[in-house]
Amino acid sequence: MSLFFDKRDRDLLKIVNGVLSRSIPAVIGKKGLFPWFHPHGIKELAETRGLRIAYAIIHLLESLEAGDLEDRLNALRSLRDEVLHASAGSLPKNAARVLLSIMKDLIRAHGNEIEQLKLAHDFRRVASGKPSIVRNMLRRYHLLEMPEAWNQLAFDDHVHDINTKGRKSASHLIMDAWIKGIRRLRVIYYNFIDPPSAAELIEAAQIMGVQIRIGIEFSACFRGKYIQLIWVPRGFSDAQSFLCFLAEEPVRRLMDQGRAVTRYRQRHVLSTLDAFNRVHRPAINTATGLEIPPLDAGRFLAFVRPGQPSILHLAKYIHHQLLPLMKRKVEELRDACENVDEGQRADMTSLVERMNDLDSETIVRQFLRPAANPDMPDPNQIHDDPDTPEILNLTPRQLLERVTGLHTGYRVTLNLTDLLPEDVVEILYDCEGLISRLEIFNLKDYTTGKTCYIEEISELQLALNEGNAINLKRVIRRIIGRLAIAKPFSGKTERIEKLGIILHDISAFTAMYSSMHLKPRIGSDSTGHSSRMYGMGLAVLETLPPGARRLCKHRQHVAPGEIPCAVGDPSEPPNRAIRSVIPFRIPVYKRVTYIPYRSPKGSQGLHQRLIQHLPLLKMLGKSRQVDWLVQTHLTRMQPEGNIVTLGGIADRSDNGLRLECSPATVPKPRMTPFYLNSTVRNGLKILMGFIPAFLSFYLTNSWWVLAYLGAFIWFGITGVRNIVQSVLGGGGISRSPLLHWNDYVSWVRISDSLLFTGFSVPLLDYLVKTLFLDRLMGVTTATNPIALYTVMAVANGIYLSSHNLFRGLPKGAVYGNFFRSILSIPIAIVLNILIGALLGMLGVTGIDGHLQKWAAVISKGASDTMAGVIEGTADRFSNIQTRFQDYADTLSQLFDTYGRLEALLPELNVWETLDSIGKERIDANADAKDLEKLIVIGALDLLYFWMYQPRARTALKYLSKTLSDEEKRILAGCQTILKREREISQMFIDGVVGINFSKGLSFYLQCAPGYLKAMDRLFKPSAGTSLDPG
Repeated sequence: MSLFFDKRDRDLLKIVNGVLSRSIPAVIGKKGLFPWFHPHGIKELAETRGLRIAYAIIHLLESLEAGDLEDRLNALRSLRDEVLHASAGSLPKNAARVLLSIMKDLIRAHGNEIEQLKLAHDFRRVASGKPSIVRNMLRRYHLLEMPEAWNQLAFDDHVHDINTKGRKSASHLIMDAWIKGIRRLRVIYYNFIDPPSAAELIEAAQIMGVQIRIGIEFSACFRGKYIQLIWVPRGFSDAQSFLCFLAEEPVRRLMDQGRAVTRYRQRHVLSTLDAFNRVHRPAINTATGLEIPPLDAGRFLAFVRPGQPSILHLAKYIHHQLLPLMKRKVEELRDACENVDEGQRADMTSLVERMNDLDSETIVRQFLRPAANPDMPDPNQIHDDPDTPEILNLTPRQLLERVTGLHTGYRVTLNLTDLLPEDVVEILYDCEGLISRLEIFNLKDYTTGKTCYIEEISELQLALNEGNAINLKRVIRRIIGRLAIAKPFSGKTERIEKLGIILHDISAFTAMYSSMHLKPRIGSDSTGHSSRMYGMGLAVLETLPPGARRLCKHRQHVAPGEIPCAVGDPSEPPNRAIRSVIPFRIPVYKRVTYIPYRSPKGSQGLHQRLIQHLPLLKMLGKSRQVDWLVQTHLTRMQPEGNIVTLGGIADRSDNGLRLECSPATVPKPRMTPFYLNSTVRNGLKILMGFIPAFLSFYLTNSWWVLAYLGAFIWFGITGVRNIVQSVLGGGGISRSPLLHWNDYVSWVRISDSLLFTGFSVPLLDYLVKTLFLDRLMGVTTATNPIALYTVMAVANGIYLSSHNLFRGLPKGAVYGNFFRSILSIPIAIVLNILIGALLGMLGVTGIDGHLQKWAAVISKGASDTMAGVIEGTADRFSNIQTRFQDYADTLSQLFDTYGRLEALLPELNVWETLDSIGKERIDANADAKDLEKLIVIGALDLLYFWMYQPRARTALKYLSKTLSDEEKRILAGCQTILKREREISQMFIDGVVGINFSKGLSFYLQCAPGYLKAMDRLFKPSAGTSLDPG
């Protein structure tokens, strides 16, 4: 046995590396069907969860090479289901976010065995569900904790995927957004969108539960420059309806015009590449001694595909070509630096530092911006070019008239990049209310110093939303006053006259937004390429858990006066590795809704009707839902904002080049106690708890039984209690015959319990009982047993609550463990009386002295008895809740599939369809056969739940009482499909659960007949149809 890491860590590592090296087959289940199995269902018999998660995430991350949209979406669906059900504990969604992050790192660390083993161990620790471990890992991965109700206001109104200038595919982008906790995302495309890209984005967002908006950014002419308007068509029920919209002839013409714009702007990028080859490449070669060959335009376009060529892509491509050359150059300098003098070594060091700083952002700033290529036209300025596409010659009003007529539901956002307040006033007025959103804060613009007028624009927006003509007039007059004293510029007089016209028509201007607010949009403009820019995501602080809010209080607040304002090309971006709170406040109000439970039959019992009229009990029997009322139109700029960025900026971004003349010694990997073998670690925890317990009994008791055996008795009480409560919580006497008692026991949980119970011995037996009560207060079992056991119980409760808080357990567990000690007081008193009476019956003398010696053990036994009852009930409730969720997921899928099957067989009555499910029919069409296979999958998972999962039988019995008679009959009828032994056996052989199908097939053939008899008994009164295959 190894001192560090477990066999299971090495097994997980073997699985992941096997998938990466293709030694494990890539297809772990029949294509198209495997994702429909429940993670807690029968596929547990075929493949380990580690393999399933590894396969799904590897397939997703490598999806760009695979190019199969359906496979990518299936991988994302499998990944979501696996990680959401992978962790126990009170933080399953947060744990799932961490598990995905760890698995991504595990894949990236391929080739570094020690690092991979650490990550595999971390993966299993997080899967245990301990809140303290999950929270520590959230901090490691710079993730804010999100509420488990998943009702946080986390969003990003401006991001890009690989189809424009982003780094990630649509599915990968949605997965990373979910990891960050983002619930609303707006993905921006330039000039057009391809239907496959839209389909993948919408489907992926639906799988992960992310609200998605697709925006298409167009450029319009305004006062000699181009401004950006984002058109967001809305009101589509699903991906198919959006694709149908894109297929309409007017929309197709618009998309073709957008493609022409992209081709036109591609010319500028290729011209910039040519300028780099002609001017900057020789200069770099001269300055660094590199030999950069001319860069090929065709290879650059292949490098960009499927994105739209941009200056950002060009910088990445140049950097991609430069980096290997610079690394070789550094190696040459390193070989030579030991044989040169100090002056030459200083020159070498300076050269390496310059190459080290030459990342893609530096390449853009020094070589690719218009200022670095003065002989080329600025693409952001309007030029007299006969090749300019027709759509680029439209004014904002003309452009919006063209796009808004294509669909009744839409939103239009004005991008404020490089716009002044007077520009915004004029554009809003000219468009007469067609612009419904302002991108009031863009994190990329903030980082690059393009947001110096944002406060004045925010004031303008708020005045329009409040319908406040006085404030609006004040804003416009201030703008006119500023322009009047400004230095002369082209069009100054005309601009002031136009603002004067708007000022005199201020009532009409205000009326444009009287029925629809001009709402703000806040986005990161993230592409995933740069560590010098903020990553994706923002969140409203009030909607986050308390721990996350406390963490954000220590982050930097960006005051309005601190917002950078750059003139011309921005300077070096700020170097900060912090999460920032931006100076905007969105008014949000917590809303709690209580929804009463309704019987499927529409009736309520007498006790339910009575409870509704009792003030203190009226909330019983109702589900509590918490959401947030958001007043986005009242968003305003304030020094103490309530919007925190979910991403930060790296301390330093470089190429990782170092001269290091002397050979660097590779440090040995550091091993912390966290990576000890689980058996060793559990043993050490037990030993750490046992030592103070044994010493306490040995040093304070003269009677040999307590002196030598007291610690064993104390630990025995705790150990037996943990085992009994786990078994009872998992099913007790009525548990599944396929599971042994130790399948329910968590040895990590027992070792933790024994560790902390060991330190309670000196506290209760010596400090409380002996020093405080006996010697100081004179309280013993003889003088005042009630006071003795009360004080000991309170002390024990405080100790339990304290170490529960230290371990990061939920508040419910903290309160429960305190009050369990209080409830144990009468039990301890009764035990004291019974033991005293028993000793008296046996003729033992000095009973009071014996009871005093055993008082701490009696108090401990009473406390653990109560703990066994309370925690065993809690375990039972937790298992039942998990099974409720498992059944809810599977039954929802089963009922939906059955409904689709009914729609495909209109010639059959409902009950005839049910009867036909239990028979092998050769006349069914292909679609009906596919749906029947999904019913088989659901029925197999229900069979596995019943036979293997803790408390599944109890949960199904409870759940059956909430189903209507029709739902019971459908459920009963669907499970008769398990009679088709030959067909289902063939599905196993064909690989429906993967290549390791033998256990699953054997389980099905052995257990299905008995299961159908049990279902017959459970549903017979309602269904009236026997399920017994016999």
